Amino acid sequence: MLSLIFSVFLGLFHPFYVSITAVDFNEKTHAMEISCRIFHDDLEDALKAAYSAHVDLISPADRPMIDSLLADYLGKQFKLAVDGELKTLHYLGYEIEDDVAWCYLEVSNVDKVQRLVIDSRILFDQFPKQSNILHVTAYGKRKSTKLDNPTRKATFVW
Repeated sequence: MLSLIFSVFLGLFHPFYVSITAVDFNEKTHAMEISCRIFHDDLEDALKAAYSAHVDLISPADRPMIDSLLADYLGKQFKLAVDGELKTLHYLGYEIEDDVAWCYLEVSNVDKVQRLVIDSRILFDQFPKQSNILHVTAYGKRKSTKLDNPTRKATFVW
């Protein structure tokens, strides 16, 4: 019982920092579909620090400016290479659900995937204990890993 109370006490004073990114290869559309689930308050802190701008993801006064910041930030903090070729990410938008921001990206013109290398350093600059969980699916096979700051690269092979 004492250990349970201690664990709850520690949880109150030592928050966890985690994002979850899903990357799905869509064979029909020849695209990598990417969704990132990030606590919106942590993402706001990262954007404020990176761009010295007022950021409110829930009720943005200037949504196009927020989209621009997010596109730039995610483009710098998340990189994807398919079969040795670094791909260009296309930012599609974001939405808020409860306490998280869902950010959507896409890579087009991907005919096949044999080797996928992901470099994810989302929130690493802000939170030394940040972890980024990756779930990658191609050809009906899902593979997952966790990157703990400062480890930022993962390789998936089919």
